[in-house]
Amino acid sequence: MQKTFTYPKFEFVRPPELVEGRVGHYPVVVVGAGPVGLATAIDLAQQGQQVLLLDNDDTVSLGSRGVCYAKHTLEVLDRMGCGDKFVRKGVSWDVGRTFLRESEVFNFNLRPEEHHHRPGMINLQQYYLEQYLVERTDELPGLEKRFKSNVISAVPSDDKVTVQVDTPEGPYSLTTDWLVVADGARSPIRTMLGLDIEGKVFMDRFLIADVVMKADFPAERWFWFDPPFHPNQSVLLHKQADNVWRIDFQLGWNADPVEEKKPEKVIPRIKAMLGDEREFELEWVSIYTFQCRRMNSFNHGRVLFVGDSAHQVSPFGARGANSGIQDADNLAWKLKLVMDGKAPATLLDSYTEERSYAADENIMNSTRSTDFITPKSNTSRMFRNAVLELAAQHPFARSLVNSGRLSVPTWLAESSLNTPDVDDFAGNMIPGAPMADAPLQTDKGEGWLLSEMGNRFQALHYVEDASLLDANTAQSMAELALSTVAVEPMVVARQGVAPAGLKTLIDSKGCIAQRYDMKPGTTYLSRPDQHVAARWRALDTSKLNAAVARATCNG
Repeated sequence: MQKTFTYPKFEFVRPPELVEGRVGHYPVVVVGAGPVGLATAIDLAQQGQQVLLLDNDDTVSLGSRGVCYAKHTLEVLDRMGCGDKFVRKGVSWDVGRTFLRESEVFNFNLRPEEHHHRPGMINLQQYYLEQYLVERTDELPGLEKRFKSNVISAVPSDDKVTVQVDTPEGPYSLTTDWLVVADGARSPIRTMLGLDIEGKVFMDRFLIADVVMKADFPAERWFWFDPPFHPNQSVLLHKQADNVWRIDFQLGWNADPVEEKKPEKVIPRIKAMLGDEREFELEWVSIYTFQCRRMNSFNHGRVLFVGDSAHQVSPFGARGANSGIQDADNLAWKLKLVMDGKAPATLLDSYTEERSYAADENIMNSTRSTDFITPKSNTSRMFRNAVLELAAQHPFARSLVNSGRLSVPTWLAESSLNTPDVDDFAGNMIPGAPMADAPLQTDKGEGWLLSEMGNRFQALHYVEDASLLDANTAQSMAELALSTVAVEPMVVARQGVAPAGLKTLIDSKGCIAQRYDMKPGTTYLSRPDQHVAARWRALDTSKLNAAVARATCNG
């Protein structure tokens, strides 16, 4: 049925293990070339790590699948060097609307504040996401991809993992120092290793229908409870690229998934919603149920789990791929430091600590959304409908409306890697917070703060006039780059250029000072994944180095 996208075919190339009859060894192997596996491989490779990526298929995902990518995910993709493609192709949106029957009862704006680089969300079919990520891998010389390569065995030991791979030309073996598993919700490798995953399955079914049509609906998220065209159930509408519209119909647990996928069942539902006069073509149909569950630990010796292989949530709120890409964002810099001998392997325990907290947060929000959308008793349904009716007139009820709390980055406020505040600060940029973007000027022209941040530890030191930075402070900052775990020093100022070759970021609109509560002398330490690690009201390099040691488990 696909009419708007031509699927690429990735060629199988006979690996040297088969050509030469040997067992190859690779520093890190990533299994699974979905969005999360690709993002992990890219993140490692762009930081200079040699990576082998294995996938059992030879193309990108079939059907639109995940379609909503949050502002923070776009910022992570920017750091990986490929965000512009996604935003250019995707449908940007900030506003969501919720309806009860035919009346709007609630709306929200994901980006109520001005001066941010990226939109609150973009909608883009997953096959584009994967295609663009594959294209990014082609630009990284240290990243080798092998398609039609199915992992059939993984045996970990203290110093390596032995992996057996099946191919169209026969099996072969390889070893790796680290195995990153991104092989999806059913994770064959997780099963091979006999590892746990616990949670619950929700007793409901939903129909996804992608239709191609020209429509003048705004680029917004529309969610209906009990609409006249699909009574007693819910419906979700999103615009995607290429005039493709995603429609989700709640069906109920008793719906027959085989029957409901048939065009003669799907098309009447869409016509009831759109009206018989609107022309459309059915492009892709799927039926899904969903579950919320996770592994107890995401790191098991030299085997590390990311994305759906580690945790799953319902699709409400766009938490699947967004959360998985944040797994890659969290893991890659830590694994790189461990592989370079600049951090102990215990740093990887913080990957589980931080991302299992994120998974629990996602599961909680996803479960609450699902319970609101699909109430399990008459009492729950009565409460849900009463909240929706009150929300149209009373602001207090709007906070109770839950048609899918949308994905936001996890605030790692309780992380053991943070250095707690000792000075008073206002605002949101606490240790563990994902860094807020802001406009600025550099010697290259107008830019954005986050485009200057990431992939390394960095120190931001604020002054009013960079040209007046005293020589001792400039020298102390310059020496940070010589540490074992190097810290890039940067001066944030309202004007002037810092001496001694220090990079100067001009806070052209005052947004950096406002969002980070910066006063002269304020110093921030940021992590490679663009989270705040520590902050002080004055620069003290001994405290800053101690914070780096804590953030890398070297303390």
